[in-house]
Amino acid sequence: MGSHGEEENMAAWLLGVNNLKILPFKLPPLGLLSLSLSLSLSALVDLSTPSPHDARIRMKAVGICGSDVHYLKEMKLADFVVKEPMVIGHECAGIIEEVGAEVKHLVPGDRVAIEPGISCWRCNLCKDGRYNLCPEMKFFATPPYHGSLADQIVHPADLCFKLPDNVSLEEGAMCEPLSVGVHACRRANVGPETNVLVMGAGPIGLVTLLAARAFGSPRIVIVDVDDHRLSVAKKLGADETVKVSTNVNDVGAEVKRIKAAMGATVDITLDCAGFSKTMSTALGATSSGGKVCLVGMGHSEMTVPLAPAAVREVDVVGIFRYKNTWPLCIEFLQSGKIDVKPLITHRFGFSQKEIEDAFEISARGGTAIKVMFNL
Repeated sequence: MGSHGEEENMAAWLLGVNNLKILPFKLPPLGLLSLSLSLSLSALVDLSTPSPHDARIRMKAVGICGSDVHYLKEMKLADFVVKEPMVIGHECAGIIEEVGAEVKHLVPGDRVAIEPGISCWRCNLCKDGRYNLCPEMKFFATPPYHGSLADQIVHPADLCFKLPDNVSLEEGAMCEPLSVGVHACRRANVGPETNVLVMGAGPIGLVTLLAARAFGSPRIVIVDVDDHRLSVAKKLGADETVKVSTNVNDVGAEVKRIKAAMGATVDITLDCAGFSKTMSTALGATSSGGKVCLVGMGHSEMTVPLAPAAVREVDVVGIFRYKNTWPLCIEFLQSGKIDVKPLITHRFGFSQKEIEDAFEISARGGTAIKVMFNL
């Protein structure tokens, strides 16, 4: 390929249900970030005042998230609807190719992990440090904003985090899902004196398990309906695993089994599935005065036994994405406190057939945990 301007930047475009195509993706001049993100020209900022704080990054590793699969299958997720063709992908890392005039902490050639959400930094939530809740958030591959499964992207340099030599680009891309687990552990105050129950051994449940251990939890029990996922969780360091059913009538008996497996108080439960049954189990299993953190969003509405938990003063908190997690994730990876490499089960290149095969494998589940593109 030639230098920037001589090559055609290509990206994976979501065109319709089960319709992904690699097509040209025109990047803006450095600084005109909203042009690369917005699907609507009416949403652009004044193009005559470019920001010098952006970086152009060549993508090297992009993971498939459950939300990416959901958009492919449904063209919508919760209240977000894909109305126009959209570049997909948001778990990513790459190599800096060019930086704006005011960027001081990065130079071309630096390997970086990328935080995919751009908040406004003006609203009260941003000013209060809770920028993940910003109502104006521009997030990769969340309509109407393009994602990062592309040869190159332009992104604010302050959201690009330099990787140490002993942390790979694939591990850098894994900082995004790992950030969910780290943020959940922070919200729930996981520490050396808290025994943790994790509901769900999917990709987010597994990174949450790893994060809880890195935060010092002395005992972790993980629950799932799938034997293979539980075996993976055990290899990743879960102290005990409990196989459960999808039948809500089994909650009472399963709570007893979970408590027996923990062999101590369940101080914190992290529900990484987010169904009525998992939340009911979480509320029942968590000890009086404990905390339940809702991480997964399997159901947007739930019927759960809240009153019995309330009279035991079980606190319920939720999370949305993450904030200020990349430096800690990178430190965990660099120090060896967390090893995400076993979670990457499938790898693909960036061709039309490979993106179709990769999404099919990711959607099928089975033994696939994290499917990764190497660009």
